[in-house]
Amino acid sequence: MFDTVLIANRGEIACRVMETARAMGLRCVAVYSEADAGAKHVAMADEAVCIGGAAPAESYLRGERIIEAARATGAGAIHPGYGFLSENPDFVDAVEAAGLVFVGPGAKAIRAMGLKDAAKRLMHEAGVPVVPGYHGEEQDARFLAGEAEAIGYPVLIKAVAGGGGKGMRLVERPGDFADALKSAQAEARGAFGNEAVLIEKFVSKPRHIEVQVFGDGTNAVHLFERDCSLQRRHQKVIEEAPAPGMTAEMRQAMGAAAVRAAEAIGYKGAGTIEFIVDGSRGLRPDGFWFMEMNTRLQVEHPVTELVTGVDLVEWQLRVAAGEPLPKTQGELELTGHAFEARLYAEDVPAGFLPATGRLAHLAFPDDVRSDSGVRSGDVISPHYDPMIAKLIVHGATREIALRKLARGLAGTQVAGTVTNLAFLGALARHTGFAAGEVDTGLIGRDLEALVAVPELPSSVVAQAALVAVGLWEDAGWQGGFTLWGPLSRTVLLQHGDDEITAVLRVAGPGRVEVGLGESVVLAERGDGGWRLDGRPAAAHFAASGEITVFAAGGQVFHVVDPLARAAGAGAAGNLIEAPMPGRVVSVLAVAGQEVQAGDRLAVLEAMKMEHTLTAARDGVVAEVLVSEGAQVEAGAALIRLEDEDSDGEAAA
Repeated sequence: MFDTVLIANRGEIACRVMETARAMGLRCVAVYSEADAGAKHVAMADEAVCIGGAAPAESYLRGERIIEAARATGAGAIHPGYGFLSENPDFVDAVEAAGLVFVGPGAKAIRAMGLKDAAKRLMHEAGVPVVPGYHGEEQDARFLAGEAEAIGYPVLIKAVAGGGGKGMRLVERPGDFADALKSAQAEARGAFGNEAVLIEKFVSKPRHIEVQVFGDGTNAVHLFERDCSLQRRHQKVIEEAPAPGMTAEMRQAMGAAAVRAAEAIGYKGAGTIEFIVDGSRGLRPDGFWFMEMNTRLQVEHPVTELVTGVDLVEWQLRVAAGEPLPKTQGELELTGHAFEARLYAEDVPAGFLPATGRLAHLAFPDDVRSDSGVRSGDVISPHYDPMIAKLIVHGATREIALRKLARGLAGTQVAGTVTNLAFLGALARHTGFAAGEVDTGLIGRDLEALVAVPELPSSVVAQAALVAVGLWEDAGWQGGFTLWGPLSRTVLLQHGDDEITAVLRVAGPGRVEVGLGESVVLAERGDGGWRLDGRPAAAHFAASGEITVFAAGGQVFHVVDPLARAAGAGAAGNLIEAPMPGRVVSVLAVAGQEVQAGDRLAVLEAMKMEHTLTAARDGVVAEVLVSEGAQVEAGAALIRLEDEDSDGEAAA
């Protein structure tokens, strides 16, 4: 076996691969962009090589530079992780031409599964069930409309080179087909440089169930299934293994189909066969169809590892080194149940807008597997995916595992950036999900309830107030009070858009009453720390006037300086600012233009996504402060509206 492996990736997956490689006695080489010089995966590696600028096109997508780094450091193999170059057959060819081992499938297999339409034809020939639809090369709009009629509405229009939900449109009526086709083609052209589409029957109450396969180039096995139905905008949120409601008969049928698919292309390494499943009448052997194959390790692979006891990265490295499959199908067993939740830096109330920021504090419960590429003090960069970690749990039953997931999410501590932690917690507590009623539309149907902001517990506010005045420290419970003043103190806290006044009064040794309007919280300090109305306080983190109490998904408070509150109050609503660092894709307004609330004014590209910035009120554009193509920081003023007069009209 090669003794050194270069990991051609970053973040969580680079760290994950290194953990197994190091456990196998291999030397690890990291590559990094200029923005990632201080990243966790760089610190973990035995050697690290800078390969270019922050943008992926300047670093992690530079295959020739990565190969140069492998040669210079004596690496005998390159592990691509997932994303970036992991499914690029030209990169595989270049790696092998350089005399190096690519830890993954051959270029031929990747090409065979690279386009959805060609892959479906190949799978049909291999005896794998395929969703009824049109997968041919004819792209005339009238012809495609006729195919949609023949298939029967509703139908899905899907980009043949698509992924991540891009270039996909649901069409429920014939009259909507033409506009949906144009929209899907335009998005596919922009995202993939290929506007070709296919048409498929839309499955009612669809479930996304995928089968983990592993091949050695000749033979393949499956490592059972994962259910990835809990999605939002075609992006997976929580995955689990095995699939709820799975029968032995259907598992055997799906597993056999997945193995046929892998062996049909001589697959080598870890891969996933994704199926769309009709969940409207339960799971049936005649109710699943091939959707696509991911010719790489999946983000959600840890749930399979926990229910099978197999280290998939170890298998990847061993098979890449020329070993046969480590186990036969009969030797693989399914034990218990596992869940994975994807923790992201994103602003859920703002529409799941990706967020940036420095992770002032990051900690996970001891009984949860946390796969992460960041640490406390690291920055969530605008250049890459904003994933913070994957939280994975295992239990003897689905019910036990789900309880462990809910408890693990509740015990996760993140300060310094907004996250989807509360949203994940709400999903873990969702009664329908707990009952196994999973399909790809669950989040969309219940989104309002899942993102609803719960009532802020008074005990959490009281805790923030105690921290704000310095009472929490071990130096002395009475800190923050003066001997010559009254034993009470008022503190102002900002929580979201709300300003909260808390009045703290000493009620006796180690006892403080925290007045919050008409309610009062009794805080008592004993040998075990503070208790609030008789209950133990939550953990918290405080720095630079910001206090995060790790309860109810994490509640953030800012200590208000009463002397500075009024600064800048007159300009409210006039400025349209960048919500995060990014590049201005387009400016849609000009000075003197009349606009209405909600009108699109500019488009910002950040975190590999485009975000439309709109007018907060009716008004007139006073000036445009930025040009197309400009790189801007979070909070940068982009467009200014004219001031309003006292009657709400724009000032002349």
